[in-house]
Amino acid sequence: MIRVLVVDDDPMVAEINRRYVEMVPGFQCVGVAARGDEALRQLEALPIDLVLLDIFMPGDSGLDVLQQIRSMRRAVDVMVITAASDIASIQEALRLGAVDCLIKPFEFERFRVALGAYQRERSVLRGGPHLSQRDLDEWILRRRTAPPPAQLPKGITKATLQHVVEAIDRLEDASFTTDTLAASVGISRVSMRKYLYFLQSLGVLTVELEYRSVGRPSFRYRFNPARRTVVAPYLET
Repeated sequence: MIRVLVVDDDPMVAEINRRYVEMVPGFQCVGVAARGDEALRQLEALPIDLVLLDIFMPGDSGLDVLQQIRSMRRAVDVMVITAASDIASIQEALRLGAVDCLIKPFEFERFRVALGAYQRERSVLRGGPHLSQRDLDEWILRRRTAPPPAQLPKGITKATLQHVVEAIDRLEDASFTTDTLAASVGISRVSMRKYLYFLQSLGVLTVELEYRSVGRPSFRYRFNPARRTVVAPYLET
């Protein structure tokens, strides 16, 4: 299991990234930090393999934190996740050894591909004390080739996802609640939330709070037809 630390000063973004990590098999989020100094303390206290690091944060920037991580000489990798699209920041992050750079906003599929590539590279490099030329060549080649086929997150099956998508297609109203769709498909609300969150991460659904006169507000989802084709690769796996 690859242990991940999420570092982002925006609580909502940090929570989304934490959930994304937990959706990819083989990865576990073991900590979340809102500031650079907090991230460094967690690195000292916890066994961490990969840091998902934002660049723009209060106090030390992500690049400052990355430099400090390198000075610690810890066997930890860093993937930069940032709204910074300027070439200078990205080049500096790569010079400091970032294994990948993701520019916000990004979709779950790009995130999954990045973690999948990191997982494969880590497996090759940690396969033994020595690396053959053949293994090295295959590793470099994989970095240059197209990403692997889309894979569903753990806890989600192709058959049920197909039923969920078909149920959404049958709806006369483009917006709906978890309860409505769960009843239509015949699965529990808890299970349905996993599928709706996944579709939301792909941009197929948007969500908003619906306030009622009595009781707690509920989530209402809205289908985005323009993003319908994004689901297709997951139904073909």
